[in-house]
Amino acid sequence: MLPSPQRPVLDLTSTSGKTRRFVFVLLDNFTMLSFAAAVDCLRLANRMSAKELYSWSVISEDGGIIQSSTGIGLQTDGQLEDLHRDDTVILCGGADVQQATTKKMLNWLRRETRKGVSVGGLCTAAYSLAKAGLLDGKKATIHWENQDSFSEEFEDVELTKSVFAIDGNRLTTAGGTSSIDLFLQLIATDHGEDLASAVADQQIYNSIRTDQDTQRLSVPTRIGVRHPKLSQVIQMMEANIEEPISPSILAKDVGMSTRQLERLFRRYLNRSPKRYYMELRLQKARNLLMQTDMSVINVALACGFASPSHFSKCYRSHYETTPYRERGAHASRLSV
Repeated sequence: MLPSPQRPVLDLTSTSGKTRRFVFVLLDNFTMLSFAAAVDCLRLANRMSAKELYSWSVISEDGGIIQSSTGIGLQTDGQLEDLHRDDTVILCGGADVQQATTKKMLNWLRRETRKGVSVGGLCTAAYSLAKAGLLDGKKATIHWENQDSFSEEFEDVELTKSVFAIDGNRLTTAGGTSSIDLFLQLIATDHGEDLASAVADQQIYNSIRTDQDTQRLSVPTRIGVRHPKLSQVIQMMEANIEEPISPSILAKDVGMSTRQLERLFRRYLNRSPKRYYMELRLQKARNLLMQTDMSVINVALACGFASPSHFSKCYRSHYETTPYRERGAHASRLSV
């Protein structure tokens, strides 16, 4: 059975008694796993119920073959089309979603959603929905790697770190296998938890998540160390990138001396707390450089650097290139 606590309330038209149609819209470099996982849930729901509960079509901006981030091309059923208000549009994003979000796509999304259709975004496609203004005042999620840039650009969206989010007729997922969690939820809402559980069993998917589950592994699992105070300090670091906290305050907050904190980081992570913190800040800076149009100065400030020169020096030391060259190289790769 699906987990029952804190179920999200769906504002979606029930499709009991008739086939519910999904329209999957593939963006350039879409993530194959997110798309395939969603479609397979619908296929299995039809199979396990022995009824055509769901139908779907696959389209793209211009139709034809569209390439996924794996390099594998997929033949679509056609190009952007007029939809019926009972349709559910699922936008499938992936790598370089900013470039894939064209004016034509944004205009189409705005026009179709004015009809009242439900619309969702898998993986990075929440960016496209937000760019179209469809997530303003809504709760949404996006892949953890895109969270920093998303929150900087779309302040009116209530960004969560959950594996999926449902707010009215707006649906978003974090990517990867979170498509399964979202679509099992939709199937359970439409046709009951027994069917959703049967679909999960067919997929050998035995850890069904709700919108209360976060998308990233816990700190201990990520760093391979189960030390409560070390985990607590790292969580504090990750939550305070723009205004870094000094090692002495971090140590005091977890009830140890600065020297003890130093030894803890050296023992388990082979680096000082200061160095580890710097790497977290530079990692965020690199994401912002790649995924936003923020100036280098604003990126530096958003990552806790007092001056562009200090930021550039630290960035070059870690990545062996400057922030300006990093952004230029990324732009060149996209234009190829």
